[in-house]
Amino acid sequence: MSDATTERLCILTVHAHPDDEASKGAGTIARYNSEGVRTVLVCCTGGEEGDILNPAMDRPEVIENLQAVRRAELDAAAEAIGYDQVHMLGYRDSGMPESDANFHEDCFAAADLDEAVDRLVRLLRLERPQVIVTYPEDQGSYQHPDHLRVYDITHPAVDRAANAEYRPELGEPWAVTKIYYSSWSRARIRARHEAFLEHGIESPYDEGWFERPDSDHKITSRVNIEGFMHVRREGLLAHATQIDPESTFWFGLPHHVEDRLHPWDDYRLARGPEWAGAPEDDLFAGIRERIGASG
Repeated sequence: MSDATTERLCILTVHAHPDDEASKGAGTIARYNSEGVRTVLVCCTGGEEGDILNPAMDRPEVIENLQAVRRAELDAAAEAIGYDQVHMLGYRDSGMPESDANFHEDCFAAADLDEAVDRLVRLLRLERPQVIVTYPEDQGSYQHPDHLRVYDITHPAVDRAANAEYRPELGEPWAVTKIYYSSWSRARIRARHEAFLEHGIESPYDEGWFERPDSDHKITSRVNIEGFMHVRREGLLAHATQIDPESTFWFGLPHHVEDRLHPWDDYRLARGPEWAGAPEDDLFAGIRERIGASG
């Protein structure tokens, strides 16, 4: 274990595909990076099955080299957001539910679970984060196999990484302090929907969005990202194959309107010590004081 008096703060996020890191919590990463926190991304797949959603990128040379293109996009997005390090877990995109890609021998969903967990164990012991951001077990209507698999590997990896007797060849043991789930809150959705209507723009949020269960009561932590709202736009636009710059959903509101609507990233504390809990405005709440960390 590292000396607690010199320990540096580190946040590690586990995402399924290139572009997930831009749509979920980009402002949080940018803010912490600006404060000197080490910021680490684990991307589990290469996004090989992603549809090309930007007509300008729907070209033969892009389609034929999609894995390499998406990796270059990921690197550009990570730089724009402020990730210090990107680790690829090394699996192939599993595709949408019930697609042929679900059965590819190299895909994430079909991978041996213990092997996948241990790949993450190695990275946890290498990077030594106090905070992890990942996905919840209940992912609502979006049941992508890779997103579900991210949940499946994260908690057991945290347990194994902390066990000094477990596979010492994977590195020195490391105990993660907190695990958070990123949340797209009803409050954010409502604020954006009303802003579209107020500005005479057709809202991308139909009634189905508001028929979904409201889980805002589960949010424990809200990180202020004022001054960093633009980072999500830059990160998304870096994924030129996946994000149409003309998309109303992502870019339909004027920037000055978007930036003041909901200048927070919302999270649910999934796992942590007894002293951790709601309400929090910092994912490192309680950690900074206990370790005397730099960053």
